[in-house]
Amino acid sequence: MTVERGTRRGDEKARVSDSDQIRLLEAELAKTKYNKRTQHHIGLVKAKIARLKDKEAGRGKGTQKGQGYSVRKSGDATVIIVGFPSVGKSTLLNSLTNAKSEVGSYDFTTLDVIPADMHYKHARIQLLDVPGIVRGAASGRGRGREVLAVMRAADLIVIVVDVNYPGHYRALLKEIADSGIRINQREPDVKLRRTIKDGIDIGATVRLTRLRRETITDILKEFRIMNAQVTVREDIDADQLIDVIEGNRAYIPAVTVLNKIDMVGEAKIAELVRSIRPDLCISAKEQTHIDELRDRIYDRLDLMRVYCKEVGKKADMEVPLIMKRGDTVLRVCDKLHKDFARKFRFARVWGPSAKFPGQKLMQAHPLADGDVVELHIR
Repeated sequence: MTVERGTRRGDEKARVSDSDQIRLLEAELAKTKYNKRTQHHIGLVKAKIARLKDKEAGRGKGTQKGQGYSVRKSGDATVIIVGFPSVGKSTLLNSLTNAKSEVGSYDFTTLDVIPADMHYKHARIQLLDVPGIVRGAASGRGRGREVLAVMRAADLIVIVVDVNYPGHYRALLKEIADSGIRINQREPDVKLRRTIKDGIDIGATVRLTRLRRETITDILKEFRIMNAQVTVREDIDADQLIDVIEGNRAYIPAVTVLNKIDMVGEAKIAELVRSIRPDLCISAKEQTHIDELRDRIYDRLDLMRVYCKEVGKKADMEVPLIMKRGDTVLRVCDKLHKDFARKFRFARVWGPSAKFPGQKLMQAHPLADGDVVELHIR
């Protein structure tokens, strides 16, 4: 009798779907207060949830129907405008550019990806207006996976929140996070190398206050990693460790805007600013603070100006080459001509990154905003 009862319980447990297990674990997580005593347990629960979600996503890939959105990146950077339906994304695109994206007062006006160019401070920035995200987008609802896939390839995300529906903001952040996108974060400084034997070896160059070594080991084992060398160079938490293990995260900067401020009073705006903490409050329809948004987009893209100079001639200081901050001489070669990197001899650089005017430098040299570069090609 005992064996039969145990078998029946095992069968019942086996019949519990991954979705049900995820819901139970998330409910447990929600009611567990975080402190030093619960830190280990919370880390393991998060690892179990992540593994089950991976399992579900793996099954969903084989049954996914329909075509994804194909967008060819162009210009100096790509920015995607996201939000729930009818928050004013198309109106904002039209305000920032000269595009004519269809605008309507009903949901799902935009049914495809609409690209347009914003020319600002000599940069050509590609803006993408995509269909509105809905709850459940990360799991495929409303073609959400296609929209989120386009988002992963962007250089910057502009999150648009309607003043009339502030609750959409948290829901939108959840969908973005569930799709493996980490906004306004950088990749954790952790190196994970799987080995064949000797168990899990953890080396830390900093004091770990948010994750015990025992928790790191157990989280790795939850993902069926029994042998590995782990080097931790920053004080990470369980979520960051899971991101490192899964290794499919996209780290993208974001700007959050509160739109349609022309529809509510100052007191309501002040209340929403305290709860949402947007980067800017705008009205795309009335063109309010649109210039400030252009500035914010340019700054968050971390772009810089590099001026080109031909040998024996003056530098062209009128039209700069737009690069990403930290780009090297090699990246300048690649952007100017496909053969320049192969035929490169050396470069002379004037400006902030050079120790003296006209310093002779090689391809690996990182440039700075305002540098003048003279390439010497074979």
